[in-house]
Amino acid sequence: MRAGKNFDYVVVGAGSAGCVIAYRLTEDASVRVLLIEAGGGDSSILLQMPTGLAIAMQHPRYGWHYRTEPEPHLSGRRLHCPRGRVLGGSSSVNGMAYVRGNALDYEGWAAGGAPGWTYAEVLPYFRKAENFSAGGDDYRGDSGPLHTSRGSMANPLYRAFIDAGEQAGYARTADMNGYRQEGFGPMDMTVHRGRRWSTANAYLRPAAGRANLMVATGALATRLLLEGRRVRGLEYRRGGALRTVEATREVIVSGGPINSPQLLMLSGIGPAEHLREFRIEIVHDLPGVGENLQDHLELYIQQACTRPITLHAAMGLFPKVLIGMRWVACKTGLGATNHFEAGGFIRSKAGVRWPDIQYHFLPLAASYDMQEQVRRHGYQAHAGPMRSKSRGSVRLASADPSEPPRIRFNYMSRPDDWADMRACVRLTREIFAQPAFDPYRGEELAPGAAVESDADIDAFVRETVQSAYHPCGTCKMGTDPLAVVDPEGRVYGVEGLRVVDSSIMPTITTGNLNAPTIMIAEKVADMIRGREPLPASLAPAYDAPGWETTQR
Repeated sequence: MRAGKNFDYVVVGAGSAGCVIAYRLTEDASVRVLLIEAGGGDSSILLQMPTGLAIAMQHPRYGWHYRTEPEPHLSGRRLHCPRGRVLGGSSSVNGMAYVRGNALDYEGWAAGGAPGWTYAEVLPYFRKAENFSAGGDDYRGDSGPLHTSRGSMANPLYRAFIDAGEQAGYARTADMNGYRQEGFGPMDMTVHRGRRWSTANAYLRPAAGRANLMVATGALATRLLLEGRRVRGLEYRRGGALRTVEATREVIVSGGPINSPQLLMLSGIGPAEHLREFRIEIVHDLPGVGENLQDHLELYIQQACTRPITLHAAMGLFPKVLIGMRWVACKTGLGATNHFEAGGFIRSKAGVRWPDIQYHFLPLAASYDMQEQVRRHGYQAHAGPMRSKSRGSVRLASADPSEPPRIRFNYMSRPDDWADMRACVRLTREIFAQPAFDPYRGEELAPGAAVESDADIDAFVRETVQSAYHPCGTCKMGTDPLAVVDPEGRVYGVEGLRVVDSSIMPTITTGNLNAPTIMIAEKVADMIRGREPLPASLAPAYDAPGWETTQR
């Protein structure tokens, strides 16, 4: 790419949203698009083989391995905050769980200042994106670029978990992404024919041959180029040199919830007082940039297994080699799944209208990143609250674009957060105590039988709780004083600039964030192109009867 070349659109970040935007915009052959990505290619087996997710997430080549500032309510711990830096972005390194969120999440978005984003209005875009292996219906898509599927649930522990949920008094759900999210059932994943189906595979590769799309990897965006309050282009560093590119229509920032606010602030768009600390020229004082940071936390509730049927048997070098060989040859077996094949959503107490606890079940006792493993057969539930009221921020640490920003989630800063975490522990123990687990249940490994009181559980949470890697909200959509973008992703007070990624979520959704991020990009792509929105869906969504007085 030579300096000074111009395009209609420049998209910053080839991640979960950016690949979608580039694909949809270049469907119009008259439109020229440059997609820039700070990372490199995604062809490595570590990224393409689903079971390699823990390696992919940890690998220094494929991510921004951010650490939070010391979290004041978690004993000053600095938690890992990985973000994808590779084609496909975080969709190339995530856990591949496909979870759309709850219908009432989107009703909240619309009521809170984002008209056009009700469940009825977003469901058509979920369907447009998706190609579900079990076929389409009023909720699921069957012809989109994003392939989704379910695991075989060959391990009996998956069905034991679902059965135990039912025995504890909760419902089964045939489809967490269909009519009813609440309950226990199979989970969906972005895996197709045994391969990780990132947005690089789903959207970017099919578009790569288009003459009107250019992709620049190894290109770090350094600042937006403005004339007054109109964005005219982008400065980026590639191959050790600073380069510029003109965007005749718009720059679309899709760097994610950490990098998008960082780029805006480096360009003089953000809280004026903060920008003055780094002598950055203030283009537009926009106080909400970097604010409203949200995430999901989760605990690992671990149980020993009395039968040698868990993934612990696959943790040795020789079994891993066999798994890898089978995957390379056939794209089947343990290498072809993310292992989160069963899960659940429940309400923690009466008076909660829609699920506020999520479960991922894993037939192994280990941390998500596999850095800590119990050296025996075990199984675990990842249990986490969905709607913490705690809010954090992303702030610059320097005016140098290569310097990581300061990230503080301010986790567990609200009293309700502690009550929610205690509920996670106690409700999970109740599920694990059901008859379905009688053939498998050994001793409780974590938190351990001695951890009973509120104070004991709080201490366990403080020292062990981890991020579920769902940051969002730092360029929120809405109309309140902290809103950064309007309901079409356009940055307030600046022309020719949009933000399109999970940073524009006003509030976090109920579940993993990759599916909603892709939906956001699909919906905003139609807005950018000036298309009429897809017709609103008439499909109903489950609303728990008697939620005011019953927990299940």
